[in-house]
Amino acid sequence: MSEITTTDGIVRCGWAGDEPGAMRDYHDSEWGVPVHGEQELFELLCLEGAQAGLSWNTILNRREGYRLAFDGFDIARVASYDAAKAEELRGDERIIRNRAKIKAFIGNAQAVLQMRDEDLSLDNHLWSFVDGEPRVNGWKEMSEIPAETAESQAMSKALKKRGFGFVGPTICYAFMQSAGMVNDHIVSCFRYGEV
Repeated sequence: MSEITTTDGIVRCGWAGDEPGAMRDYHDSEWGVPVHGEQELFELLCLEGAQAGLSWNTILNRREGYRLAFDGFDIARVASYDAAKAEELRGDERIIRNRAKIKAFIGNAQAVLQMRDEDLSLDNHLWSFVDGEPRVNGWKEMSEIPAETAESQAMSKALKKRGFGFVGPTICYAFMQSAGMVNDHIVSCFRYGEV
């Protein structure tokens, strides 16, 4: 599906759905809008990793639960979680209780702290893969949008080298789309020109 005209008569990217709800709201107000700030990017990177093997709708519907379970994605607090806290999170029904994903959130927070120790900004580092400026694509069909790019492959490799988890090239590209590093709204979507 490349585009869809929904019940309100507005043309959107097909994945947003044709009925009101969380996915449509997310598409209309967040997806593709440039995100800056260490905590915001950390949260988004972790949530994109949590999506692995699942739908974004599943994660989106649990986003508030994740925020509560992971102390608002406070990087220092998440980095300090020990094995007991990780096990406690495995019992938290507000989140996807996957041991490896929980471990990755904690490891990602620790990696961000290590970057701070090296006077590196997570924001600058992540945005460096698009030279600090959003890439505006001109896709006419959803089928044209790649699952990964050379930039997402480079980001994945760099993040893995720093100890981040659940940051494969496809996850990194989904992150780049959601963080507004690329504008992958199809050109007929009302949001294409807005973001």
